[in-house]
Amino acid sequence: MEIREFDVFVVGSGIAGQTVAEACAKNGRKVAIADKREFGGTCANRGCDPKKVVLGFTEILKRSTDLIEKGLTKLPKSDWQKVMEFTAEFTNPIPPSTEDKLNELGITLYHQSPRFIDSNTLSVEGKTVTAKKIVIASGLTPRPLRIKGASLALKSDDFFKLNTLPESMIFIGAGYIGMEFAHMAARFGVEVTVIESGERPLSVFDEDMVKYIVRASESIGIKFVFKAEVTKIEELRKNKRVHYRLDGKDVEIKAEVIFNTTGRIPSMEDLALEKGNVTFSEKGITVNNYLQNTGNEDVFACGDISDNAVPLTPFSTREGKIVAHNLCNGNSMKTNFPVTPSVVFTLPNVASLGLSEEQAQKSYNNIEVICRDASNFYNAKRINEKIYAYKTIIDKDTERILGAHLVGPEAGEIINLFAMAIHNKITISEIKDMVFTYPSWAGDIQYMI
Repeated sequence: MEIREFDVFVVGSGIAGQTVAEACAKNGRKVAIADKREFGGTCANRGCDPKKVVLGFTEILKRSTDLIEKGLTKLPKSDWQKVMEFTAEFTNPIPPSTEDKLNELGITLYHQSPRFIDSNTLSVEGKTVTAKKIVIASGLTPRPLRIKGASLALKSDDFFKLNTLPESMIFIGAGYIGMEFAHMAARFGVEVTVIESGERPLSVFDEDMVKYIVRASESIGIKFVFKAEVTKIEELRKNKRVHYRLDGKDVEIKAEVIFNTTGRIPSMEDLALEKGNVTFSEKGITVNNYLQNTGNEDVFACGDISDNAVPLTPFSTREGKIVAHNLCNGNSMKTNFPVTPSVVFTLPNVASLGLSEEQAQKSYNNIEVICRDASNFYNAKRINEKIYAYKTIIDKDTERILGAHLVGPEAGEIINLFAMAIHNKITISEIKDMVFTYPSWAGDIQYMI
């Protein structure tokens, strides 16, 4: 049997894998890339990008609802099927265009997840290949439900495959994905229930800001069940029934469609990592500061699959560049990430950056915490927005911002200004000395510090 040899073999065709493959190919390396799903990765095909397309429609629906009888006399009508057709205009071209781009660089493509045979040998599509260096960039996959009837729950990927919307949905899990999709569905008229094992949604975000988003969610009809343990899902004639334990009692609830949004885990169970002497943990592939595996020095990992990753697209791009550099030049570039903002694209948005109030209190002796409701700000009042708030954490000794936490219509944009300020060590006095356009959302930052 012929064994094909490569300089670099990349597992995963998302932005991290693409970045490595393209850079190495342009550097003269013989490169192969494999993916068991359509090429292009989660973000472009079934994650961030299609989500933002649908968000655009819900923004119009929300704005219209907020301004009805304030000058608007009729609400717009929505057509889910046409929304999906428009979304497909963005997602359908991704796999072929990604493959064309990689083919033009002379990269060999495989459409299957490879499995390690030994440290430098893989089996893929029934073929045996060897590689001097192997890069794992296979990302994350939905966390499986370990309950009876788990197969009856759809995954987040399936949300964009719905040709029609059901009358009712249940989301099991209130993290990023569960909350974003719950808001989208509710805006399109679906009766939505969110079941969460914790005491609140969005556990990694500031608790005070999350209280606002719970209020906003309930105002559009979303029902929450907290501190609940889902035990079983069963199929009925039209609906599905979810069983859960709450306060020691067995409870059940029905809906047409159930979504498992309990989170995502590293996508690595198909790889037979043990045979490749690749070390890993439940967080992903274990790597050093060069993103090199701690068990097999010929293996690197980047993107969401590495155990030091933050599951955000900008991190995947940066890590891909680091791995590519180290493969082509030897280990000479370490991971060094700036403070990075994070956003949940509910309506309104929830955004976070830097230290939490608790973290700042532990690390600094003289901090100021400014936590205020901003619904009386002009920008909120002009669109009749009831939810707008912020929490800014400042080191009083240096006048530098340590953390910022926002909820509001444009929180996902405003947080970027805080990121610029923290990254460039701009003091609050310097920010207040700047001139911003008025009245603009960006200009509100001067009133938040």
